[in-house]
Amino acid sequence: MDFDQLLVQFFGTKDIADLPPEALVAGTDRLRLQFGLEKDEGRRFALWSLMYMLGIAPDVEDAFEDEDERDSAREFMDMVDAEMDGEDEDDA
Repeated sequence: MDFDQLLVQFFGTKDIADLPPEALVAGTDRLRLQFGLEKDEGRRFALWSLMYMLGIAPDVEDAFEDEDERDSAREFMDMVDAEMDGEDEDDA
């Protein structure tokens, strides 16, 4: 799943930094709704990953019933957090 495609699907643009607050709220509402309805495991994980990157993801324990999916989500969190920490150090 391509994150840019997901951003366009839910927010109407790949660049959400300049969205007005009401458009951001509407997009996150659509994203959360779709996550709750999604049955495909891969797509569900992609939606959760995008929500994590936006800071709106549900807790791993609540989001995934399968322990392997939880482990994958935790690995994703660690990877994203390490990348963000590295960018912060590069900016210093």
